[in-house]
Amino acid sequence: MTGNTNNNKAAVRSKAQMAAIIIAAVVAVAGIGLWVFQGTAGFVNTNMRNLDSWGLYIICFMWFVGLSAGGLIISSAPQVFGIKGFGGIAKVAVWVSICCTVLAVAFVLVDLGGPARVWHLFVYANMTSPLMWDIIVLAAYLVVSVVYLWATLRVQAGKGSPKALRVLSVIALVCAVMVHTVTAWIFGLLQAHEFWHTALLGPWFVSSALVSGLALVLVIVIALRKAGYLEPKQEDIAKMARLLGVFTAVDLYFLACDLLTLGFPGASGADMVGILATGALAPFFWVEVAAGAFTLLVAFTPSLRTVPLVATAAVLSVLGILCKRVQLLVGGFQAANISYPAVATGPGLTDVGAGTAALSPALVYVPAPLELGIVVGVLALGICLLLVGLRYLPLRPVLCFVKYFFPKRAYPFSTFSVVDFPLSA
Repeated sequence: MTGNTNNNKAAVRSKAQMAAIIIAAVVAVAGIGLWVFQGTAGFVNTNMRNLDSWGLYIICFMWFVGLSAGGLIISSAPQVFGIKGFGGIAKVAVWVSICCTVLAVAFVLVDLGGPARVWHLFVYANMTSPLMWDIIVLAAYLVVSVVYLWATLRVQAGKGSPKALRVLSVIALVCAVMVHTVTAWIFGLLQAHEFWHTALLGPWFVSSALVSGLALVLVIVIALRKAGYLEPKQEDIAKMARLLGVFTAVDLYFLACDLLTLGFPGASGADMVGILATGALAPFFWVEVAAGAFTLLVAFTPSLRTVPLVATAAVLSVLGILCKRVQLLVGGFQAANISYPAVATGPGLTDVGAGTAALSPALVYVPAPLELGIVVGVLALGICLLLVGLRYLPLRPVLCFVKYFFPKRAYPFSTFSVVDFPLSA
């Protein structure tokens, strides 16, 4: 009876997973349709203008570059330093990283006014531009992530070299740090925007990426545990929660340092601190601070490290870093940095765009419905990629007993104990 019950549950999960893949694919196709409309009708249908030339797409680009860090780092760092990892979640974590990197690239393409001219980047590349540095590092990061997943699968199948995987882990870890540092330099090297022009932005991007990336992996692992796809140990979840607390503490420390530098009496950035603390960006700022405080409380209080509270802290951490990305991008445009901003505003917003902008008139930029629709489409693409990988790639921990004695038979995942082949010699 138990076997039949498990088989029925597995069949239901399989059908639900396929339905989710189809729904996500349909929404992604609709997003592509909106993107085509944006390309043909023009960016005038967005709420980006001369005074705020970047918007929701670049916010999401920064966010997903950060989200991609967690999976690759928590799987590669144990290899690099020869320490115990997080059980059987390494392969899922790397796949999450790959999906997030693909979405980061997708948001760059969506933000381009003429995507058919992408090849110009390579033919007429300006190698002194941080934008070009980021394109190169991001492409290398995606390739390394895919190769690292492939190598991990081979080692766990007993076909690859653990030593070669360890070397690849070092490369992956360096790429993970560099891609976030270079992304920060796109903003930090712009002297015209005081809120961006700080040497702290590079390490701050890395710390934020560690927070949001690890938090996303935690959310997905807990969800897969609930669905019966993974069976991570409670101690591994608690260890990840404590690590998330450490990353959050460092990130909040950088935030305090930046605010002190901006707002110290007599500093020219005091107005920017006011915008964050009590002005137009205050809701985003205080959500970030509250999310960080809650995460610290859960991470460093043993009695609170239950699965529901850890999941809640992880979700809030992801949202908190999204709020930080909004603060960074919109804050850089919020304080006008030219003497005659009216000259640079260009044409007014469309009727639809003006409607969403009216929801928060204090902000210099609020996304238009078209931008929101395209973002939903790109997110659906990511969900589709994630689910397809979970369904068709060998990302689960190896069922050694079944694989060795019954290689051609399928058994319910929860029937046997879950173990992984060692990743190091």
